[in-house]
Amino acid sequence: MRPPLCCSTTTTGPSGRLEAMRRALILGAAAIATLAGCAPPSARDLHDNRLDSQIGTAVGDPSTCVLLADRASGQVIYRYGDDFNCTRALPACDAPGTLTAKDALKFAAQPGGRMASCPSVADGSRTVGWAEGPVQSVTKRDLIYSAVMEGQRALPGHEINARLFDAFQKAGL
Repeated sequence: MRPPLCCSTTTTGPSGRLEAMRRALILGAAAIATLAGCAPPSARDLHDNRLDSQIGTAVGDPSTCVLLADRASGQVIYRYGDDFNCTRALPACDAPGTLTAKDALKFAAQPGGRMASCPSVADGSRTVGWAEGPVQSVTKRDLIYSAVMEGQRALPGHEINARLFDAFQKAGL
């Protein structure tokens, strides 16, 4: 004799679907925990909301990208701005060619970092500002950053650097 439908162990009924969803949630939580374990120590207890708020106040603009990365590994641990702004190639300003915000992280480890600005279009109606360097961390995190703005009201690299210094401090980095 077949068991009643309410007691079936297949995943086609409501209780079976609940069990499948529970398993999926458990596996998802395990995957997140595993990935979190791979994060560098500098990423632990990073307050994304506080960073978003402080960076938004300091240099927030629809065309802004700010990346924070672990200095030792180069692993990006935080991104402010749309992926488009972080991956688009813009004039490097102080060298031939173009860069993305991620490419520019290599300048963050240089003594003094890098700050550059230039027109991003031939007629000079839009500019790009770059800033890269170490994060002056009050919590002893070993972080570097890369920031870029592009547009009619983009800040120069030196101004981005100064404003982010304050934003990082206020965010508790």
